Amino acid sequence: MQKIINVLAVASAAVSVAVVGAVGYVYVQRDAIIESVKEKAMESVMGGSAGLGALGAAGSLGSDLPLGTNDLAPDAPQAAAPAPTSPIQF
Repeated sequence: MQKIINVLAVASAAVSVAVVGAVGYVYVQRDAIIESVKEKAMESVMGGSAGLGALGAAGSLGSDLPLGTNDLAPDAPQAAAPAPTSPIQF
């Protein structure tokens, strides 16, 4: 029984050390992690372009922008939903 408790204690200590190590690494590297996420977000928003200078190019975004029409509007009128009925009739 003592051996099982010792194994659980060692496993618990290993998990605790791993959690503290991971938190410490993230804390120390937080600036680099934030900067990396910012770069990836800007790259995905800009579509991999070279930066803000590419926005001024003629026609670079004109064809990609929406026209303001509602693409989800139905072509034909929709039938009205049936009125809900109560399971108990009075």
